Amino acid sequence: MGLLTILRMPAAAHNGPPFPIIENKEMVGCKIALWTHPDVGTGTFFVLVDPLPGGKIPDDLKIKIGVQPATNRLLEVVYHAKRELSHGQVQYNVSAQFDRQELWRVHLIMESTQGTEEAVTQVEVTPPGYGRWDLLLYSLPFLAVALLWFRGLTRNRRRKQMAQHPVPSPK
Repeated sequence: MGLLTILRMPAAAHNGPPFPIIENKEMVGCKIALWTHPDVGTGTFFVLVDPLPGGKIPDDLKIKIGVQPATNRLLEVVYHAKRELSHGQVQYNVSAQFDRQELWRVHLIMESTQGTEEAVTQVEVTPPGYGRWDLLLYSLPFLAVALLWFRGLTRNRRRKQMAQHPVPSPK
């Protein structure tokens, strides 16, 4: 059992789709990528697992993810990942609890009969957004463009109508 490597590359805060925090890392005879969507409340992690060329993913592979504030104000909490098959891709999913926006340590643990390997990185947990209001907020630019297009269309119709039926000028 060995500690393969320790990564200390914090990811930037964001509000949007998941993003990678570990990519193309060889662990336990596999190549993995760890993606996350770290929101306050429930954050999610996705471990994408591919076999190395000429190899296969161990049948007994178990993945755990531990999270702990970088300040060490709380003890590390370890979550067991659930294996899923998504579009032919082996993926392990984890939901983790984050109580506040700050830098968190992410501890990836992979275990199989081939051994146990670990990797560590950091990620900044972000606020979850505005909930239902996010859709309205993000759709405002599209609504503005649609409004301008509709306004131009109605002006063009009025011009055509005025050209076809001119209003007589008073004498």
